[in-house]
Amino acid sequence: MKMTGLHALFVDELRDLYSAENQLIKALPKMAKAAANAQLRQGIQEHLEQTKGHAERLEECFKELGVSPRSKKCVAMEGIIEEGKDILDLKVEPEVIDAGIIAAAQKVEHYEIASYGTVRTWAEQMGHERCVELLQQTLDEEKEADQLLTQVAETMVNEEALAVG
Repeated sequence: MKMTGLHALFVDELRDLYSAENQLIKALPKMAKAAANAQLRQGIQEHLEQTKGHAERLEECFKELGVSPRSKKCVAMEGIIEEGKDILDLKVEPEVIDAGIIAAAQKVEHYEIASYGTVRTWAEQMGHERCVELLQQTLDEEKEADQLLTQVAETMVNEEALAVG
């Protein structure tokens, strides 16, 4: 598809994010199931519900823009998720798997923070005020999820992983 202008790039990036969110909706339950730490498992499950909301917000943004809410395969998220699956397959203690789950989840969050920050800025510059609101809400939730992961890692999971050797 030939794109012209920032608006076309903006829509293309929104479609990429829509794909990323839908891939996460499928991947997060597997991460939650594999988590040994109860707080980590609960955090992943809560973020799954938020992620469903992120996809819905993107759909609302597409509607605001008058474009179809289809996705463009996000190969970056596919790769990050695949790396996360590799961690789940390691033959190590569950506490170490939890530390790996946090590492994988933070890669996801950092990718999303960068992506949502970019499209929110573009939306603002193009005057798509409702999209700015929607994208900022998601960006804020992604940053909160990243902070929660850091807190769980630093206060529990990393200590537990160190204790097993």
